[in-house]
Amino acid sequence: MPRVGIIMGSDSDLAIMKDAGDILKDFAIEYEYTICSAHRLPAETAAYAKEARDRGIEVIIAGAGGAAHLPGVIASYTLLPVIGVPVKTSSLSGVDSLYSIVQMPRGIPVATVAINGSANAALLALQILALHDESIWQHLQEYRNKMAREVREKDQKLQDLGADAYLNIKK
Repeated sequence: MPRVGIIMGSDSDLAIMKDAGDILKDFAIEYEYTICSAHRLPAETAAYAKEARDRGIEVIIAGAGGAAHLPGVIASYTLLPVIGVPVKTSSLSGVDSLYSIVQMPRGIPVATVAINGSANAALLALQILALHDESIWQHLQEYRNKMAREVREKDQKLQDLGADAYLNIKK
């Protein structure tokens, strides 16, 4: 049974939202993808949000571009945590999406990550789940420790090689 719902307003958002699924898969957390438009399928969008908890969903990651109403509409129909992912658009580079999601009115919060930041949305969802799941907590700690090791290794290589040689290796 999925614990995280990943919903997007269009199939064109899937390439961005897949990063969230990839992170959740790495943590062995069940999730589902759904395409459902707040504007073109308002009744279905409301039903998704209203029924999510009963289906075992604990956190919803909602990605949307342009007017980006999907995360807010979802949040208006559920008390589950909703994490909005502004999807980059061709006309305004996702700034319109970011503003639409981050400017939710008082009383209906939506956590918001960076434009195209679905990987961070998944990590935030995992942090929420980890509050009541020690195995996720430990896995997140290992994930951060791995990132720290990688940075230390890169710094050591830079110190050993110098900037020019380091950059030549990266080419």
